[in-house]
Amino acid sequence: MKELATLLILLGATICAWTVDAWLEQVNAVTHDPDQVKQAHKGWDETDIQPTIQPKTTTSTKNTKDTPRFFETGEQVGKLEIPRIGNSYDVFWGTDRDTLKKGVGMYDSKYTVVPGQAGHVLLAGHRDTVFRKLKQVKKGDHLYVEFNDKTYDYQVRDIWITDRDDRSVIVKKQTPTLTLSTCYPFDYLGDAPKRYIIQSKLVSVEENNK
Repeated sequence: MKELATLLILLGATICAWTVDAWLEQVNAVTHDPDQVKQAHKGWDETDIQPTIQPKTTTSTKNTKDTPRFFETGEQVGKLEIPRIGNSYDVFWGTDRDTLKKGVGMYDSKYTVVPGQAGHVLLAGHRDTVFRKLKQVKKGDHLYVEFNDKTYDYQVRDIWITDRDDRSVIVKKQTPTLTLSTCYPFDYLGDAPKRYIIQSKLVSVEENNK
């Protein structure tokens, strides 16, 4: 009986250690530096709605079943910066369990594209780590995605809450759209029943300084 109790204690300690390690890995994928993030993006606080634009150039490789994927699953592909909350996030390719342990994941599907294409870019992250401050974002705010030596400026158009099984979020778009998705409520214990959605449109593209 004592051996069983000892085994259960050791198992519990192992699970707790793994959980803490996974939490720390996700937290480390976020840099909180409001001054740096805000200074890097002039005009981030201009919330008047700007016109949506089409990217001048597009990524030549299409994301279909007949062509190779852009990246290896779990590979870092860019950054997401949100001046409103002063955070910079590492973005990784894919949204599987292991990738989301690292930080923000970029969807790889037949419905979504990468920045630089006229379509739907969709990013996901856990509500209790990387996206725990997402509720501070407001309509009109700017979200910046650094990808392939360019910075894509998206302006928030809509924010809503939906059921976790709502598949209407992951759909094709005709105009350049960025969607952020996380579980909701933010303070929910366990498997959250809802999803918190922030949807934005592309308003400018700039070449990054090398």
